[in-house]
Amino acid sequence: MLVSAKEMLLKAKKEKYAVGQFNINNLEWTKAVLLTAQECNSPVILGVSEGAGKYMCGYKTVVGMVKGMIEELGITVPVALHLDHGSFEHALKVIEAGFSSVMFDGSHYSIEENIEKTKEVIRLAHEKGLSVEAEVGSIGGEEDGVVGGGEVADVAECKMIADLGVDMLAAGIGNIHGKYPENWTGLRFDVLEKISEETSPMPLVLHGGTGIPADMIQKAISLGVSKINVNTECQLSFAEATRKYVEAGKDLEGKGFDPRKLLAPGTEAIKATVKEKMELFGSVNKA
Repeated sequence: MLVSAKEMLLKAKKEKYAVGQFNINNLEWTKAVLLTAQECNSPVILGVSEGAGKYMCGYKTVVGMVKGMIEELGITVPVALHLDHGSFEHALKVIEAGFSSVMFDGSHYSIEENIEKTKEVIRLAHEKGLSVEAEVGSIGGEEDGVVGGGEVADVAECKMIADLGVDMLAAGIGNIHGKYPENWTGLRFDVLEKISEETSPMPLVLHGGTGIPADMIQKAISLGVSKINVNTECQLSFAEATRKYVEAGKDLEGKGFDPRKLLAPGTEAIKATVKEKMELFGSVNKA
């Protein structure tokens, strides 16, 4: 059964840990994340970008796959299915399709338009019991063709969005999507602390979790971050394991070309990455 992310994140904030959002791209990704969450007895959020949703044949297909896996695999930990960086149009689509959580990213609009659109998403989502994430100050890097400059969020604007009744807020504090460059200057904890003070007890979200040092992750959690998004790191570990399998000629041995065998090393690599992150975030045995 899918659940809203609201309760799991409020619990995480109270107990000073974070729940991982792991983006899914296909059956193997979804299965790997769900099995690892169950093994770790950890709540989990499955993130779906608009591009991944299209790739997986639409949001209704994703909902059917995830619900079927939860039942067939005997998953008992809390699982939220969440739209990641959704436009207003796609936020409405996932609300109807059966997701249990939605992010509307209005950070590229003026604060006035961001507020108006976020209010409408909140109204429609809360009517159906979905949790809502909003964003202020864009996250750096590129995701699904949306490029963010990594602007640091305005504290006053964060409070304005928080006061609308969103369940979680993503605020730009120097974090970026994808790999972090060598000249990255780190997270702006001074800004995070002020945002946390102004928006408490609402959980905060840290996007771009790949490549942020463990000590920064732990400090961010101590300052109110209760949800951390991971995508690129799973993709990199999947690619590396798959490359090793092919370069070793395993696909040429027996029936090593069978996709179930070909994709197995990458799937196991995703599981290892997810477990490592859950341990770092402190969500193990918090289901």
